[in-house]
Amino acid sequence: QVQLVESGGGLVQPGGSLRLSCVASGTIFRLNAMGWYRQAPGKERELVASIARDGITNYAYFVKGRFTISRDNAKNTVYLQMNSLKLEDTAVYYCNLRATMDLRDYWGKGTLVTVSS
Repeated sequence: QVQLVESGGGLVQPGGSLRLSCVASGTIFRLNAMGWYRQAPGKERELVASIARDGITNYAYFVKGRFTISRDNAKNTVYLQMNSLKLEDTAVYYCNLRATMDLRDYWGKGTLVTVSS
């Protein structure tokens, strides 16, 4: 019943910016941790950033200082502001919800980010 819908992906030049959004439904959003993961061709899915219910954030080393995760509980939405994008950031980006009750992970279908000149 939990549904996550991502948006905001697209084509951007190196050094450019994008903002990804993920709207959650079917859950009490503010009670759950949220995150963004990505999967590039030929690679495993990896954590990009996460944000706990209290707003504490965690970032992968390869995006720290460039990306910012935030949440708006009134809109049931988590964001990923992506600045100074690099070619190696090209991937499908997935929204993740980790349920507080049983730590089960829920996933969106993903949004493609392509960084290319």
